[in-house]
Amino acid sequence: MISRPDTTIAAIHGKSPKIHDSAFVAPGCRIIGDVEIGPDASIWYNCVIRGDVNRIVIGARSNIQDGTVVHCESRQPENPEGCATIIGDDVLIGHMAMLHGCTLEDRAFVGMSAIVMDACRIGSDAMLAAGAHLTPGKEIPARQLWVGRPAKYARDLSDKQIERMGRGTAHYIENARLHAAALADGAAEG
Repeated sequence: MISRPDTTIAAIHGKSPKIHDSAFVAPGCRIIGDVEIGPDASIWYNCVIRGDVNRIVIGARSNIQDGTVVHCESRQPENPEGCATIIGDDVLIGHMAMLHGCTLEDRAFVGMSAIVMDACRIGSDAMLAAGAHLTPGKEIPARQLWVGRPAKYARDLSDKQIERMGRGTAHYIENARLHAAALADGAAEG
């Protein structure tokens, strides 16, 4: 488990984050409550992942890039389950995205500064473009690209584009290992 003065990993309401030993958590992150982070996942600098009112799951090899906020929706009389945030395996989430009470299926892609709201779903190999806003309850089917504010269907993704997203996942796994080593070396020198 990570123990650095510049990172917060804390329990709330009796729920503690569960972070796989192979996951990378960069300095400056805040991970609170009912959060599960899978193998080889990476949580980059200054992310906030707050599972205080529902659960958050981040799958294997997924990456949450710098400055991203991940939260969930609490249980309400009109929605007794609330909206957990479930992020599948091999998901790419760009810098400064905001995810709230949504589901991202395996190999989904959320672009930089995009917003995904409550009860939304992004299908496998689908992409929400940078800066887009997926309004509550919308679903992006597998292999589609949606753009804009509010987000709308733009086109289907090609096999080549989906292959490129897969290379992005592999890049972040390797990059996380390099950053973890550099941070460990820096701590040893200090």
